[in-house]
Amino acid sequence: MSAAPLDYLLSRRSAKFVQAPGPSEDELSLILQSAMSAPDHGRLQPWRFALIRGEAIGRLADLAISSIKAAGLPFAPEKEATTRRWLDKVPLLIAVACRLDHSNTKIPEHERMLATGAAVTNMLNAVHMLGYAAFWSTGLGTYVDEVAEALGFDPLDYRFMGFVSIGTPVTPPSSSPRPDFHQFVTEWTGA
Repeated sequence: MSAAPLDYLLSRRSAKFVQAPGPSEDELSLILQSAMSAPDHGRLQPWRFALIRGEAIGRLADLAISSIKAAGLPFAPEKEATTRRWLDKVPLLIAVACRLDHSNTKIPEHERMLATGAAVTNMLNAVHMLGYAAFWSTGLGTYVDEVAEALGFDPLDYRFMGFVSIGTPVTPPSSSPRPDFHQFVTEWTGA
């Protein structure tokens, strides 16, 4: 195997601030198809995605901010202003949810959520390999049921897991050093 694919994995960074252009329809198809290769216990395919583009992003910002305020959650005016400035430039948001499938009692919910997270990780890597940048955010009303419901993710049947913003980075993502994996690994010998 060549080092190039590993170089992509090792160089991936999140970039919150993105702008147009975003991926073409063909590139978006590749990004979404990459999610289908995620590990998935029981082949439940629990991941669900909703695409939000153009003027719909502004409508989502209005809905999310009003829903957060209506829920009595703190949302300072400065936070609202920075959120709107951020979203004004984003060409594509992908809302992410995990389908629960209450009829399946064999595979626990946390494994479905892990599979959905793995699907998003594949998408983040595909975005990077295509030369774009992405950011997975759990702000913007992720934990307010009204936002999930508006996107078609009934909280009884889905766990809403946030938004992935995708586009061209406004500034190149920083190449800050990653931690050494040795800090996080032990070896179990069975003794």
